[in-house]
This record gives sequence, structure tokens and C-alpha cells, in this order.
Amino acid sequence: MSLTKLILTNAYGNAYENAYDLKLFSKPKIYDAKGDIKKRWYVYYSYRNPHSGKLERQTPIYAGINKYSSIHERKEAAKNLCWAIENLLKNGFNPYEKSLLDEEIKQYTIKEAVDYALKNKKNTLSENSYSDFKIRINKFVRWLNDNQIHELLSIEHINKKIVTIYLNEILEKTSARNRNNTRSNLSALFQLLEDDEIIKTNFVSKIPILKTKTERNKTYSKKQEEAIFEKLNQDLILKLFVQFISYNFLRPVEVVRLKIKDINIEERKLFVRAKNKIDKVKIIPDVLIQELPELNTINQEYFLFTPNSIGGDWATKETNKRDYFSKRFNEVIKKPLKLGEDYGLYSFRHTYITKLYNELIKNSTPFEAKSKLMLITGHTTMTALEKYLRDIDATLPEDYSDLIK
Repeated sequence: MSLTKLILTNAYGNAYENAYDLKLFSKPKIYDAKGDIKKRWYVYYSYRNPHSGKLERQTPIYAGINKYSSIHERKEAAKNLCWAIENLLKNGFNPYEKSLLDEEIKQYTIKEAVDYALKNKKNTLSENSYSDFKIRINKFVRWLNDNQIHELLSIEHINKKIVTIYLNEILEKTSARNRNNTRSNLSALFQLLEDDEIIKTNFVSKIPILKTKTERNKTYSKKQEEAIFEKLNQDLILKLFVQFISYNFLRPVEVVRLKIKDINIEERKLFVRAKNKIDKVKIIPDVLIQELPELNTINQEYFLFTPNSIGGDWATKETNKRDYFSKRFNEVIKKPLKLGEDYGLYSFRHTYITKLYNELIKNSTPFEAKSKLMLITGHTTMTALEKYLRDIDATLPEDYSDLIK
């Protein structure tokens, strides 16, 4: 059987204390993704190939350590896994011995494999990402059952052709984007199963990604912006929501995550929880501080935005909150002002980043302007910022009429 299976069946048993030959294999080490528990950790080691005579990196060992959702627990599990691998190697395990590798391993049914993956992903994905992952995977399982591929059959029964037929049906009924998102989730499922040696290979990763038409919100003109803010005076909660997007360049989903405790008015700091990342700290510009109501008397654990008040308890998913404010913006602003489908809350972020860049470029070189802008918008690389500016048409040239006369 594989090294992972040996560990799972013999882990943490009595170990021999004899020293091992460092020339034959390296000491097992932990890959911890720099402490990021949203990513998959593993233990790795090298073993001398009997044919080439060189130390070669072996298949990473996961053995269930990623089911732990805290750094402390996962570190302990990873250390125990290192200990178990080291002792198996000291006691003669050889990954190149076919007699071990060819032994039969447990066969998972489709249901068992999916349940295993869902349990693992629940500990490594955010609430929203896990919800989307689970919905798409369960739809696939229902489709398999509808097409006489019962969930009690072996997971090995599913192949590239079956998944391709399913993805083609999604493409025909919905869109290339939805088909690609489903493919991504299925690939994540089968990659986890491959990593944990439940299946031999992730064939979904070899299914190509289709090109999709890029959809984005347009920036508002000055006239549109003035009309919008005049109308927002009728809905002050929605107005402040829009101002957080406009003045702090947040995404709508980042705004709905904000709690009272995330706003430090004294130090003018805003703590933003971004998807799958540690908290970001941004300054609160004075133009936004002037718009904030008194927050000191509000429970610090309350969300900043709720449907009926600034500060309150709102027990629903982030996606529901974001969609609520999008629909509210549609009713209060888009319909009365007859704005097109390509305008929305995200347009404010595009609009104000464009305005800021155009102001910075007046007294700076393009590189200096973008360097300052990166600190404000939160883009992590100059390349990402430049692509974003191109996408929103923020970097238009000056009038070139004199060049073509």
C-alpha cells in the first residue's frame, strides 16, 4: 500500500529508536503555506531512487491534517504526521518497492468520496465558498443518479467522458462562465481525492477552460454621479453604504462584512476582512469620517449595515446581504434614473479609483501615481493594478488631434 495508507493504519504506534541513514532519505518536513490554513498543508520528504541513485522528492503526504481548522491543531497534526513518516522510513519503508505500492487499497463509493471531500473542504473554505462548492457538487451527484450512475458505485466509475458530458449540458442550459465555475469545483474535488490517494489522478484538470465574455460595471459620468447622490439623500443607509465603496474603495461584499469594532475613528483605521486572506488595514479618509454617525454607543459585535439601521444584528449569509443592498440600489437609484444593466454598486469603486488616478497623475509620473494608488486601493502588485486600470478605462490618452492634422 502507499505511504499514506501505511500511516493511517499504523500511525502513532510503537516506534523503534534506531537511527536512520540520512543518505537514503531526507528528514520529513512540513509545508505550512506560511501559516495560511485556507491552503492545504502537507508533509514531504525525499528518497534515493534505486535506479538513478539520486534523492528524489516523493508524493506529498496529507493524511487528514487539513481537516483541522486552527493553526495550533494543524501544526500538532502535521508534527505527528512527520513523526509517523520518519518512523516508517526508519523501519524500512521504501516507496520504490512494488510489493508495497501494488497492494489493494480501500475502494470508495461515489457517496463516500464526495462526503469525504465535503467534510475536508468545510474546514478549508470560507462559508460562501463552501456553500457554492457543496451546491455544485451535490448537483453533479444528482445528475449522476438521474443518469443511472448510482452514488453507491465506485468513485473510479467516474471518468473524463462522464464529467465532460455533464459540463456540456451545463453550457447548453446556462453559460460558459457557469460551466467553468462548475469545472473548477469538480477539479478541486478530484484533486483532493488524488492528493489523499483515494483516486489515481485528477482527470478534470485536463478538461479545458472555455473563453468567456468579460462583464464589468461601467464608471459613472459626473452628471450621473451628481444625480445619484442627490437621490441617495432619500436613503441615508444606502448612501453611507455607497460612500464606503466610493471613498474606501471596498467591494460590496467587504462592506457587508464590516462590524462596528472594525472602525477605529480615533486612529482613522478600517479593518477589512477579505476573502481567504488575513485582515487588511486601511485608513479612513476624512471625507468618510465626516459622514459617520456616532458609533461608540453601539455593540462592537454588531454589523455596521443592516436593512433598517446603522449597527445591528443581521443573521444571514454574506451573499444575501450583498444581494439585498444591490436590489435596494436597483429600486432606489437604477430604476428611477433609468440606468442600464452595466451600472451598479461596483461602478462606484471604478469611478472613484479613476478619479483618484487622474488627480495623482497631474503632478506625478505614471509610475509614481500608480505606486501611491496601490497603497490606497489594496492591489498587491503593480501588474494587477495596471490591468485593473486598463479594464476600467482609467488610463485614457490625452487629445491627440495635433498629431493627426
